Amino acid sequence: MRIRLALLATACLSLAATALPAQAATADTHLEGRLPTGAAYVMDVPASWNGTVLLYSHGYTPAGAPNPAQNSPGPAARDTLLAGGYALIGSSYATNGWAITEAVPDQLATLDLFTRKFGAARRTLAWGTSYGGFVTSMLAERHADRFDGSLSMCGLVQGGVANWNSTLDPVFALRTLLAPDSGVRLAGFADQAEAVAAGKALTSKVDAAQRTPEGRARIALAAALHNIPGHNDPSQTEPGPADWHTAQSNQYSAVRGLLQLPAFGWRQEAESRAGGNPSWNRGVDYRSMLERSPLYKEVTELYKEAGLSLRTDLSALGRAPRISPDPTAVRWMRRTSVLSGRLTDPQLNIHTTGDALIPVQSESAYRRAVTAAGAAGLLRQAYVDAPGHCTFTPGETLAALHTLEHRLETGRWDASPGALNSRARAEDPTAEPRYLPYRPSAYPRPYDPAGDARP
Repeated sequence: MRIRLALLATACLSLAATALPAQAATADTHLEGRLPTGAAYVMDVPASWNGTVLLYSHGYTPAGAPNPAQNSPGPAARDTLLAGGYALIGSSYATNGWAITEAVPDQLATLDLFTRKFGAARRTLAWGTSYGGFVTSMLAERHADRFDGSLSMCGLVQGGVANWNSTLDPVFALRTLLAPDSGVRLAGFADQAEAVAAGKALTSKVDAAQRTPEGRARIALAAALHNIPGHNDPSQTEPGPADWHTAQSNQYSAVRGLLQLPAFGWRQEAESRAGGNPSWNRGVDYRSMLERSPLYKEVTELYKEAGLSLRTDLSALGRAPRISPDPTAVRWMRRTSVLSGRLTDPQLNIHTTGDALIPVQSESAYRRAVTAAGAAGLLRQAYVDAPGHCTFTPGETLAALHTLEHRLETGRWDASPGALNSRARAEDPTAEPRYLPYRPSAYPRPYDPAGDARP
């Protein structure tokens, strides 16, 4: 453990006696160390702690990648919050990958350690980004007694089963339409090497297809099944309303990213934890799924331009041999990684509209679960008009946090785009805030206790 600043021991003894926020510390405190599980933790507590502690859950870290502890979404938000008196804490999770069974207890252990060292907080909030948004919602649902509220940002709030099912759909379409005789395995991998090889093999087919009008139309169809938006990265040219070619080119880049990481390598890592393949597409009607997609018009126009029959390709998808799950893996994923929607404290979710990694429709899946659980009044969802995954400005992030605090202080939600934009401007006058009225379309394959999507 590294302690940068002095007087910690004296402060901790005082806090243990009073169980109140640290008022005895005369300097900011930064702590780093390791939990018994091996997970790293980091804590920053300002001398003028305001009594609120924010437990931050970080996003997905692939196996083999560095895994430092994180306690904020970024340095700008961190510095502003520390200057405002907030205590910031978080862990690395003991393992990388689909580490939900480690992430939740490691985050709770970090909170326990904070309380032992600094005393009980007046308010405890869970917040997190991407996969960490999923961890945040899991903490809020299953350990509500530890938190006063939660903020999930660009979160994987559709849950594990729905996520892996929806990741399967586009690669199934690509293999069926671009490489029907390739034998590329899409699930149930023996090891990481097999998964990576399969991803590379399908990527090569997609790269070749992108060079023809027919191939581009079929890639657009696959993108539509995953609701990959036509503007999904800040570096991309934003297409006009009927600029199908630019939209498809942008989607192609995202499809390549899906093949190179989540759909194969990350899937295999999750399968190794689940004890097999937790995904299936038996009984899935891809024609109906496409018709419900907001990208349907783009697909029909590109098919028409290429001289292809969309009906023929959809029939091919309907006839193709389907993938069945391993029941043991579905049970594991359902037990560990499915959100119930049973909130007992306020939660605010924010999402960018141009997210390709966790499409904005994931918010519809969580709204459905929360509504079915009778907790709709506790949930608010807000949307930022921006391409990319978690591409919020610091002002937009802090505005969301303060909106949650306003709900806790007043008992009323004030989460309109206007209110959020006003708070964002106050936090960062240099950046124009981008919250807007928006309601995402339905998630293509939800899976929750209220659902009817079963293997």
